[in-house]
Amino acid sequence: MQDSALLDELRKLETALHRRELRADRARLGDLLDEQFWEIGRSGKLWTREATLAEFESNSPSYTVWSQDFKVERLAPVLALLTYRSAHITEEGELERHTQRASVWAMTDGRWRMRFHQGTPTEPFEKHAT
Repeated sequence: MQDSALLDELRKLETALHRRELRADRARLGDLLDEQFWEIGRSGKLWTREATLAEFESNSPSYTVWSQDFKVERLAPVLALLTYRSAHITEEGELERHTQRASVWAMTDGRWRMRFHQGTPTEPFEKHAT
């Protein structure tokens, strides 16, 4: 059974990470990434927290992210798994770089922070409201 309040909270935090202005702000981005954060990127590359912060600080992405089909599973009282699909939106409004995503969020010091993230290329999907 979905925990709708947790789903709403983590979806809001996750999609904040998609915004260019947040990614370009090292302090704000750092607030959302746990000290133990690491990622397996869509390309298969491993990213540490520091490498992620440095990459976005020096190279803020210009694309817009679409995301949908969010689901959450509480793994423990202080851990949750959020899954969803995302894609980049082209200038023409089309979706490209379709990706299945999974993030582990950990409650640390009274707030949710991303501990782990993975993106895996997937087949194209139709855009719809989440």
